[in-house]
Amino acid sequence: MTSEPTLRRAAFADLTPFEVYRLCRLRVDVFVVEQECPYPELDGRDLEPATEHLWLEDGDEVLATIRVLDDGASRAIGRVATAGSARGRGLAARLIEAALESYGDGPLTLGAQAHLEGWYERFGFRRSGPGYLEDGIPHVPMRREPA
Repeated sequence: MTSEPTLRRAAFADLTPFEVYRLCRLRVDVFVVEQECPYPELDGRDLEPATEHLWLEDGDEVLATIRVLDDGASRAIGRVATAGSARGRGLAARLIEAALESYGDGPLTLGAQAHLEGWYERFGFRRSGPGYLEDGIPHVPMRREPA
C-alpha cells in the first residue's frame, strides 16, 4: 500500500470476475474469519441492477468496500468492510462520504453493528428502532434524513 487508494464504483453487471472475487474475498475475511459469522449472507441483492458497489483499492488489493441498495423510497448502505491491514486510515468513512454525496438527497438506512452506532452518528445517521441480532452480533437500525 504505497499510494493513495483509488475509489471505484460499479453495478454488479459491470464488475470483472476478478473484482467480484476480490470484493467477496474481503467480505469473507472480515465477516467470516474475523467476526466468526457462520457464513456470509447471500441475499441476492448484490445482483440487482440498481445496487452500486463502492470500494477503495490499491493496485489489485481491495482495502474497503460498501454496497448501496435501492429500496424504493430510500437507499440502504450495507456490507461495510475494511481489510484488517487497512484499518485506522479513514477508508470506510471515505466510502460512506462518497455514498452520501451520491445519495444523500434522499433518506438512507443501514443496520449498524451496535458498537459502531456512534461512528455512524457522525454522518447524520440516527437509531430508528430497537436493536436486533444478526449472525449473533448486536445491531441497531439507523436512518439518515436528507439535509
